[in-house]
Order: sequence, then C-alpha cells, then structure tokens
Amino acid sequence: MKRQILFLCFFFLITQNLLSQQFQSPSDFLGYELGSQFSRHADVVNYFKHVAENSPLVEYHTYGKTNERRPLTYAIISSEENMADLEKIRKAHLNNAGIGSSTENSETAIVWLSYNVHGNEASSTEASMKTLYSLITEKTDWLKNTIVIIDPCINPDGRDRYANWYNQVKTEPYNIYQNAAEHNEPWPGGRPNHYLFDLNRDWAWATQIETKQRLKVYNEWLPHIHVDFHEQGINDPYYFAPAAEPFHEIITPFQREFQKTIGKNHARYFDKNGWLYFTGERFDLLYPSYGDTYPTYMGAIGMTYEQAGHGRAGLGIKTDEGYILTLKNRLEHHHTTGLSTIEVASSNASELNKEFQNYFANEDFVYKSYALNGSYDKLKTLKELLNRHQIKYSYSGSGRVSGYSFRENGNGNLNSDENTLIVSTDQPKGKMVKVLFEPKTKLMDSLTYDITAWSLPYAYGLEAIASTKIINGSGRPEKQIIENIANPDAAGYITKWNSMKDANFLAELLQNDIKVRFSEVPFMSNGKEFAPGSLIITKSDNLQKPEFDSKVIELADSHQRQLLTAETSFAGSGPDFGSSDIKIINQQKIGLLKGDEVSSLNFGEIWYFFEQDLNYPVTPINSSYFDRIDLDEFDVLIIPEGWYIDFLVEDTLEKVTSWIKAGGKLIAIGNAVGAFKNKEGFGIAENKIEEKDTTATHPNLTPYSKRERESIKNLITGSIIKTKIDNSHPMAFGYEDTYFSLKLSSDSYQLLSEGYNISYIEEPEIVSGFAGSEALKKLNNSLVFGEVPMGKGSVIYMVDNPLFRAFWENGKLFFANAIFFTNNTGFDY
Repeated sequence: MKRQILFLCFFFLITQNLLSQQFQSPSDFLGYELGSQFSRHADVVNYFKHVAENSPLVEYHTYGKTNERRPLTYAIISSEENMADLEKIRKAHLNNAGIGSSTENSETAIVWLSYNVHGNEASSTEASMKTLYSLITEKTDWLKNTIVIIDPCINPDGRDRYANWYNQVKTEPYNIYQNAAEHNEPWPGGRPNHYLFDLNRDWAWATQIETKQRLKVYNEWLPHIHVDFHEQGINDPYYFAPAAEPFHEIITPFQREFQKTIGKNHARYFDKNGWLYFTGERFDLLYPSYGDTYPTYMGAIGMTYEQAGHGRAGLGIKTDEGYILTLKNRLEHHHTTGLSTIEVASSNASELNKEFQNYFANEDFVYKSYALNGSYDKLKTLKELLNRHQIKYSYSGSGRVSGYSFRENGNGNLNSDENTLIVSTDQPKGKMVKVLFEPKTKLMDSLTYDITAWSLPYAYGLEAIASTKIINGSGRPEKQIIENIANPDAAGYITKWNSMKDANFLAELLQNDIKVRFSEVPFMSNGKEFAPGSLIITKSDNLQKPEFDSKVIELADSHQRQLLTAETSFAGSGPDFGSSDIKIINQQKIGLLKGDEVSSLNFGEIWYFFEQDLNYPVTPINSSYFDRIDLDEFDVLIIPEGWYIDFLVEDTLEKVTSWIKAGGKLIAIGNAVGAFKNKEGFGIAENKIEEKDTTATHPNLTPYSKRERESIKNLITGSIIKTKIDNSHPMAFGYEDTYFSLKLSSDSYQLLSEGYNISYIEEPEIVSGFAGSEALKKLNNSLVFGEVPMGKGSVIYMVDNPLFRAFWENGKLFFANAIFFTNNTGFDY
C-alpha cells in the first residue's frame, strides 16, 4: 500500500512537472519580469490564451469587444474533473438560486475575480496573470471543489490608454518623484472607458457595451464570491473587507460575517509579510451599481480590494511617508488577496452553497409588487434593462392598484390595464427588484460614498405604485409591428413627441436632409388631437426630394413610429401648417467643449448621448484652441460640468457673448452654470441664505472628530427631488407638469427674472435619498432648468445634469428638446 501511495505521489509530481513545462510563467512568456513594465492588453490576452491551450485546468473565452475593438475575455479555472463536468456544475449551482431546470444542487464554490475596471489602476491585470499561473502550478488542491473565473481586464480601452501613455513618457528605469511627468496623467486619464464612463458605476444601469456583454456571462454563473480589484491614493496602503457602513438592509448577516472571515485570512498573510492595510472604512455597500454591491444583491459576497497606487504610481513612486511603492509591490498584494479569497472559498464551499440558497428566499419585503404605467416606449426601455438582469415581469389586467404612489410620495392608486407592467419580488432576483424599485432607500448612515437615490420609476418617468400584495400578472404578445403606408397626395405626415425613440426618428430624418417642423401649441388634424412638440413632415418643405414619401415611410417603419397621414395643411383646430406656431427644425451643428477644464465624466455622458442614444453628430472642441475657432460654424455650444475660472477670461467671454447674440445657443450643465453667475447679460445668480455673524460670540467649537459628519448638513448626495414644470415651453414638450430630478449637489440658483423658468423648485420635497438640512434651505425658489434670451440667441441652464451616468432616462428628452426645439433660430444657411 505504501508503495502504491508513493508511486501515485511520484506520478502526480511528474505529471505536474510536465504540464508546467508546456506553459510558461508570465515573466517567461512576456519576456520581462512581471511588474517591471505595464503589459499591453493584447499581451495579457495572448498569455491567457497560451495557458488555456496548454493546461487542461483552464478554459479561455471571449465575451465581447469594446468600442475600440479590444476583446473582453474571461478564464475558467478548476480541476480536470470539474472542467469535464462544468455545465452540469453550473446548472446545479443556478438551481440553488431557483433558476434553471436542474434538479441537482451544487457543493462547488464559485469565485469570480474582476481586474482593472479602472484603466489606470493597472496593477491588478498584472496580478491576474500571476494568480492564474499560481492556481494551476501551486494551488491545485483548492480547485477540487472550487471554480475560479478570472476577468483579467474589464476596461481594456482605459487600460491601454494609460499603459500606452505611461510607456511613452516614463524615464529609465523610472522616476520616483511625484512631480515627474510619468506621475501626472493628461486629460482625461486612463480611468474611464472609451466614452469616459466609470465602469464601476455601471453594473446595475448597464449602459456601456462592456457591462452589457459582461452581464450575460455573469448571470450564467452568479458566483458565491465576487472581488473587484482597484487602486487608491499612493499614501493609503491596502484596503480589504469587511466593508464600511452603510450596508443596504437586504444584505444578510452571513454576507457581512463572511466578509470578516475573508478579511481575517488576508490579514494573516499581510501580517506575516509586514504589509499595512485597513478595513471597514470609506467603501460602503449601498449604491447598487458597483462591482461589489451589484454582486452582493445577486447573492454573492461582493468585495472591493484597493491597493495604493492608482495612475500616479507608475512603476515606482516615493510616497509622502518616504516609502518607495513599486508596481511589483502592488501586484504582489493583489495576487495575495486573490489567492487568499480562493483559499477561504475552498475551505467553506459547503457553507457558501447553503447560504447562497438561503439568500434567494424572498419573504420579508414590505412591498411585494410594483405596478408601472407609462408610454409604450418608456416601458420598453425599462424592460430592456430588466432583461439584461434576467429579472422577470408580467402584465396586469383592468383594475385598480392601491399602495405607495411614487408620484404622490404617499398613498395612492393606479388604474391598470393590459399594458401595465408588474414587477414582483416573488422571484429569484426579488432582492435586486427591491433595491432597484424601492421608493426610499433605508439609510443606516448618511455618510456614503455615492448617490443615495436611484429608484427606477423616477429614473424612467413612469407612474408607479408599490403594493404590499403580490399582484398576479400574465404574459401577453408583443405589440404588432408598425407598417406605415405612403400617401403622395397628402399634405404630409404627423407623429407624436414624448420619448427618446421619437428623438431618434427626428435625428435620422434630419440627417437624411428631410425637413421637419414641430408645433408649439396643440392642434387637431384628421379628427385627432396632437400635443405641442408633435412632428410635422410636410410635402411642401421637401418638394426637391423625389423619394420623399418612400423615405419617410422607410425611416418611420425602421424606428417603429406611427405616422398619421395629414390629408391637408388645414387644421381641424389650432394652427395650420403654415402658421408661425409650426416651426421648422434646423439641422443643428453642435460643438461640445472638452479639455483640462472639463469634467471628463460629463463630457463622456454628453458624447455618449449623441452617438449612442440620439445617433446625431457632435463636434468635440478642445479648450486649448477654443480661442482660434470660428464659433459661427456652430448653432449650439455645450459647456459640460467643469472648472472654468481660468477659461472664461474676458476675451473668451466676449467671444461667446457675441456668438449668442448673433443667434447661437449655449447650454451649460451642472457646476458650469456657476461659471456665468453675475456676468452681464447671462441673468443667473446664486441663491443664498441670509446668515447672521455669530463668530464673535460663538466660535466654531465642533470637535475635530465630528467635523466630517457635521459637514454633511450642507450636502446633497444624489437625492430625488420633485420639481414643477412649465410644459408650455418647448424644452419641456413631451413632459407633464411634474418632473422628478436627480439632484447631485447643493448648488442653488435664483429663479430667472428675465427668461423662462422651465423646471424649478418652490419648496423642496425630497422623495428619496439624503439631503442635508442646511442644503435644503437653499433650495427654496430655485432653478433646475431655465432659458435666458440674449439677442437672437439664448443661454440654457441645466443646474441638474439630466444625462447622469446615462441611466436617468427621464431627463434625456429635456436635452433633445434643448437641442432641437428651444429658441430654434440658428444661423442663415
């Protein structure tokens, strides 16, 4: 027997040695010591391919491509036995969550490691290669009951932007001083993706191509543990679980405690090596769209690991404490926590499976169903999001649903019909339904890392009721395909205006040189009533287009827009088509400011809006050469959020003012509004609270330890606020008289005395999220959206950003209206 055991051990060692000879270590494959250079994404992909081709323990897959055509990939690593039975294990695991048709239960632990979501936090992708190699050469015992999924780079476009820049500017071997060029990235930096979005805020909203494609694979596995690897400032050593408060209320005691279990295992290794770390600070588990919270709400132990470094560190940097922090240090720390996580998972596989199954028992919710009414387009857009998360929904019948009314911010009713959407918590992903739809997020602590409100009925502009009862809905066939019929003898065609789908249709009509009008007032044609904003496409405006009718029908059908044939330009009531109230829509030429002064995130949101939401051309203009451009080439100039003290100097302001007066339209967003306050002709001023001078008798005695908490009285951390709308103004066409705005700051501006207050707050009513008591006082009689005429042109102020992270769907039509409808004079052609 001893001989047999010795023989088997000898055979195993020989086999492992042969396997290791077939594939190389990362350093051998790359041709340089790991951590001595930043690897290009293509080299990382090639290494993972190399290992997968030479090891039976690894499969390597491509799940999509980025906007810049780089592959998005993941590796699956486990024992040979598990790899041979992978699909069976996967289905059995999903059965533990109540998903799928398998009748078996799994006892295998599933760990998903996500690297480099922020492109300039680049050490983690280097660590992913070392972790892969260690797993299949040194840690194969853990793989007997564990499947490890590695996504080596969530954000290849951002990573290569950073790595390519750094490799171009670094000195040899590297410069450790913080002021060196290699430690100071140029705008916009490597953190975001192609459209300059923060992918670590996109998990729930899934607006970006990387997220959309990743979620398909993620939901096929729903791991027990998910780790999101990051980097932070150079002076903070290493952060790992447990997370900070606040925790969302649905997070289970097991999820909280198991974070501690993992953290203690990490601490064992870090203490042994003399590495500093901290836990339980800064990074909370509330906002649902992070790489730690989204997996948590899908049943996982979701965690963020943060290594000192970030884009400043490069290959090596001297910290403020005098230490030299190198890329080799950084990747070694991430490598250690990655392996430690897998070790804990393997040791606790049975408990992980048991508690994972328990997580999906959804019983104790106050609100058990959400009933939603709205336009077909808005409901369709919401359903697309639910489908990405594999959240089930159904349809109601005729009746009345009572409960919490989102619109009334209290008890109310909703008249339901066959188009009313029902989303229930009585499904495997019921906890995620609660998180995404709950009217008010319960805040255990108001000190949070991100926004505190995001409820989807507000974000999508839907009438909704949260019911304490399960509402049984049913399926129904999709709406019939729209097929319009051309009528060359008619005066033209009319279509509605109340969604971004309508704006897409308009954008393509204009780009096909089809002239379109819109009505500023209600009118009637062919016995049907049309609201302001309705699009009118007349034969008389397009006489030079012989294919006019067929092209309009083709485009309307492709966008599934229902056209009404207008037999005559003579209205049943309201203006005829030749009236001055029926205005032509210009084919707007749009400039978008970018550069060092501009918020890269907001620039990206606007850029994405034009290219992906609206499908209409926009011209980015860099602030570095703004003084040399001819503004008369543009009808619209958009100033994103940013810091413009050094940009809007006298000459620049004079240039912009002259252009506006000649017919230009300036759109300022967020804190860019403040750049124009108290400037002559711009008509915008801050709201200020009259303060009494009490410093002489009451000095600031707030203790040092309480300063941060005291300061939140002046903050608004992403709350939803009810606003009034003047929906007779063209910028508000398609809206009712109320808009729920996502307020991201405490900035407050007076109502316009000259111009139009389009969306505004009389008395602040926060319907969800946190707002400090002092910040709220400033919001009385404050502007949200407004227009100030200036000569032939005008300035549009958007104090709240309607395009935030591309997920606030109900704000997007305001932006389209601002482009096409508001003061649509333009220049002579």
